[in-house]
Amino acid sequence: MRTLITGASGGIGEAIAREFARRKSDVLLVARSAEKLRVLADELGHTHGVKTHVIVADLAAPGAAARVADEAHAGGRVDVLVNNAGFATFGPFADTDLRTELDEIRVNVEALTELTKRLLPDLLAGHGKILNVASTAAFQPGPLMAVYYATKAYVLSFSEALAEELRGSGVTVTCLCPGPTKSGFQSRAGQEGTRLLEMGMMEAEVVARAAVRGLFRGRRVLVPGLANRLGTWAVRVSPRPVVLKVIAWLHGSARRA
Repeated sequence: MRTLITGASGGIGEAIAREFARRKSDVLLVARSAEKLRVLADELGHTHGVKTHVIVADLAAPGAAARVADEAHAGGRVDVLVNNAGFATFGPFADTDLRTELDEIRVNVEALTELTKRLLPDLLAGHGKILNVASTAAFQPGPLMAVYYATKAYVLSFSEALAEELRGSGVTVTCLCPGPTKSGFQSRAGQEGTRLLEMGMMEAEVVARAAVRGLFRGRRVLVPGLANRLGTWAVRVSPRPVVLKVIAWLHGSARRA
C-alpha cells in the first residue's frame, strides 16, 4: 500500500503519516518544509520498515499539485490519498490580506480538488481510499475566519458528493472534521488566545487514530470527540443568526474584559 499525505510536516498530517506507517503502508510525504519531512521520513522508515518518499511542494504555487501527482505516479500506484494540507486566516475580512486568502483558497480547495482528480484513476484501479481533512468549521459560517470556514464547507460538500458518486466503485471517501487540535495551525492563523481555543483542544494523535480507523471502516463523515459531535448537532438545530453570533463570540479574545 502507498499512501500520499499532504501537509505531513506537522500536526494532524504528521500524526496520520505515523498511523499509516504503523500499519506498514509506504508513505509519500508532501509539505513545504524539506528538513521536517526528511527527519520524519527517516524516522518512519527506520521504526516501521516502510518505504518513504519526500515531495517538497508549496500547494499554493501554480502547477504544484500537478507536479506532486506526477512525482507520486513515478513510483507506482497511489492507494490512499490524504488531502490534509490547509491553513487559515483570522480577523475581519476587511482587514485581512487578500494574497494570503487567495493562497488559502488554492491550498484548501484548489489543490485538494486537483490532486483528487489526478489521482482518482489510480484509486479506481486499486479500490483505494480518499481522506479529505475539513473541520467542524465546515458546518456553519465563521465570522472572523470567513474564508477558512467557507473553504472547509467546500471540502465537506465535495467529499460527500464524491462519496456518493463513487458508491459501488470500490473507492471510499471519508471527510474528517476535527475541532480545535494541538498543532502549529492556530499560531500561523493568529488565532491564539481566543475563547474557542481556551475551551480546549484535542491531541493530533487522537484525531489521527480516529481518522485512519474511520477511513478503513468506510465512514463518510467523521467528527472526532463527543464535544465536537454535539457542537455540530447543535448547529443544525439552532437558528442561523444565533449560530453566527456564537461563532463570532468564540473567536473573540478570552482575555478581553
